[in-house]
Amino acid sequence: MSPDRKHLRGDCDNCFGLCCVALPFAASADFAIDKQSGQPCSNLRDDYRCGIHSKLRQQGFRGCTVYDCFGAGQKLSQHTFGGRSWRQEPQAAKLMFEVFPVMWHLQELLWYLTEAIEHPAALPIRTELQAASDETERLTGFDAESLLKLDFAAHRAEVNTLLLKTSELIRAKVPEPKSGSRTKKPLGRGADLMGAKLQKADLRGANLRGSYLIAADLRGADLRHADLIGADMRDTDLSGADLSESLFLTQVQLQAAKGNADTKLPPALSRPEHWSSKKPATS
Repeated sequence: MSPDRKHLRGDCDNCFGLCCVALPFAASADFAIDKQSGQPCSNLRDDYRCGIHSKLRQQGFRGCTVYDCFGAGQKLSQHTFGGRSWRQEPQAAKLMFEVFPVMWHLQELLWYLTEAIEHPAALPIRTELQAASDETERLTGFDAESLLKLDFAAHRAEVNTLLLKTSELIRAKVPEPKSGSRTKKPLGRGADLMGAKLQKADLRGANLRGSYLIAADLRGADLRHADLIGADMRDTDLSGADLSESLFLTQVQLQAAKGNADTKLPPALSRPEHWSSKKPATS
């Protein structure tokens, strides 16, 4: 993983189990039980670690294995609240839980901005990207009350404009795909590609922002320089796919998808433990 993004991944050793308390979930295919916001998960131990971490999927908590806080948990625990936990200071617990999603979104933006800054094609707007990153980092240093008052929507809109420009600069250098090598369904922001048959498709430079790739077959597909920001990749089959240079891909998306030992990933991301170790089937 790039040293510049290591702090943008969850570090449970330095967090007070915030995601296990602050976030609500409902009994479903992803969670075995109902839990309200502010209610500690029944699996949370006194040391703020998960009691069933090694068998979450087997116990019906697949949603927990998909989640990553982008480092928001440790940032709040160790910096915003100075190492004081919600158990030690119960009067601050409500505030800590309310501000957690705000910090999560800021840290997510930092993940995308760091990737954009590092890309050679983004050189024409690197100064603007760096300024946006510096400002986002500054905002993460606010106290909890100030974070709650933050106009995050406005800040996110400004950052997203730069991320879109970055995407366009990178994808403009990608050659057009061969005829017939893509799906007949239209691509583009928010495209409905649920269950799409895209095995071995040439999706280099494709705009898949916010697209629905749920249960899509992307085995052996070439997704280099494809913009995947916000794409829903639950149960997407990425076996043998090339995501080595995909844009704005996150660990959360990979955890939600399926893959195998031959799936090529960017260096900043790691292969999910639940992925198959088998090679993709040939056709």
